[in-house]
Amino acid sequence: MSALTPSTIRIGRRYRANRLAGPYDAVVIGSGIGGLTTAALLSALGWKVCVLEQHYTAGGYTHSYDRNGYEWDVGVHYIGDVGTKTQARRLFDFISGGQLQWAPMDAEYDRFYIGDQVYSAVAGKQAFRDNLVTRFPREQKAIDRYLQLLEDVGKAMPVATMGRLLKPWQRKLAKPFMDLLTPSYLYRTTWNVLGELTQDRDLIAVLCGQWGDMGLPPKKSAFLVHALIARHYLRGGYYPVGGSWRIADSIIPQIRESGGEVFTYARVRRIVVENGVTRGVEMEDGTRIDCACVVSSAGVFNTFERLLEPAVVRRAGYDKLLARVTPSVAHLGVYIGLKGTAEELGLPKTNFWIYPGNDYDAAAERFFSDRNAPFPVVYISFPSAKDPDYARRRPGTSTIEIVAPAPYEWFDKWKDQPWGKRGDDYEAFKAGLGERLMAYLYDKLPQLKGKVDYHEVSTPLSSAYFCAWQRGELYGLDHDPQRFREDWLSPRTEIPGLWLTGQDVLSCGVVGAMMAGMLTATAILGLRQSGPLMKRIFASP
Repeated sequence: MSALTPSTIRIGRRYRANRLAGPYDAVVIGSGIGGLTTAALLSALGWKVCVLEQHYTAGGYTHSYDRNGYEWDVGVHYIGDVGTKTQARRLFDFISGGQLQWAPMDAEYDRFYIGDQVYSAVAGKQAFRDNLVTRFPREQKAIDRYLQLLEDVGKAMPVATMGRLLKPWQRKLAKPFMDLLTPSYLYRTTWNVLGELTQDRDLIAVLCGQWGDMGLPPKKSAFLVHALIARHYLRGGYYPVGGSWRIADSIIPQIRESGGEVFTYARVRRIVVENGVTRGVEMEDGTRIDCACVVSSAGVFNTFERLLEPAVVRRAGYDKLLARVTPSVAHLGVYIGLKGTAEELGLPKTNFWIYPGNDYDAAAERFFSDRNAPFPVVYISFPSAKDPDYARRRPGTSTIEIVAPAPYEWFDKWKDQPWGKRGDDYEAFKAGLGERLMAYLYDKLPQLKGKVDYHEVSTPLSSAYFCAWQRGELYGLDHDPQRFREDWLSPRTEIPGLWLTGQDVLSCGVVGAMMAGMLTATAILGLRQSGPLMKRIFASP
């Protein structure tokens, strides 16, 4: 295998204390899409915002990297519902200055291999319905009811979302009204809701075929997050032209317009709280950046366990609140480079989801108790096929990514060893897992045997090192029903001057984190200032 070479895709400006140009109106910790969205929206009203990213490049899980002539995204495999002037598309257009372009995936953008059966998820509401009815003709009523539930969730989301803006006393007063407008099934398990529609296990398995996108199988996941992801089928999936790194690359100029900056290699040691009030941040090099508004996009566990002093956390009660939520699943990644274009190698735009059978929960249980059991889900994506600009940037090549869950505990014994120097036993263990996952690829696309030029494997320790998630979590918090009942998971904290954003505030995924960024900006600005801004974003033709 070729030696590792540093990635050349680096977005943002490298931090140096002498490059700070304060005073700043706001400091944002973390440059994931939630943090960048909050920063861009504040910047649109003239705020000078300093974004601090500990990684060598900005973007969080939306960043890309290259190696040996190949390029991969690390977390963006498709974005749903951005082909028309939806809310998500309008917000993307605004924060990117209209610079983000989107390429549609194939109409069949998810293919499910469930045991020895193969099913397709076809984009477009009518096409999606008709395809399901063709495969399950006796379940037409259940399918139609399911589609209605997806529509109902879409209608209820604005109320559920805006509820996160309310102060605690306001939420108490508004709760009866909000309960009337948000169906209770949003906060039940996916399995429970679907089980009332049909007893056909194969149909339930197909409807839940994208459970890897939330990290929890149907008996553990909240129906709310299932519905938000499944709604993508109604309008299709899209991929950012130029690669996922273009998301951060297009947003940063909007932050710079008002004098702000996005710094990389900028590790925050602590959030400074004095006399119960946020006063700024202290960097690893000892530099203090004074600011009365600090926004953390680092996740609630990082924020309250790493960045704040324990006494501050205890006084605010977050030590007890954290005990009520759990980090999401960690993952393995295999990044593959091939000589030959996507067309030459027959690589599709369709995502592959591979399952050992239709009982997803049982398969997950077996795997997490026995590492030799089949992977409960294996996801295969073809970024070079999805991106129409890839061939221009990387002619004569193509790339593939494989993603699968993996418990952090498998790698715990190496956690204190430096990246790239974890020893032969770690490398051998990692390589063995990679070989297992490559076998899934060759099973589905046997023409690729002997065509792989380069591959490397990432583990939960890779996510912990590069993206600063303590346990390599992929989706922040577990998206179970309990997580959505936690009202404290909102932009506003009990510590004046400290705000939260990112996927822990609202829901997982790029759009979920982006909408959380909008919520946080709205909470900081207040309705008087944010109202005209929202009108600029969403009321345009």
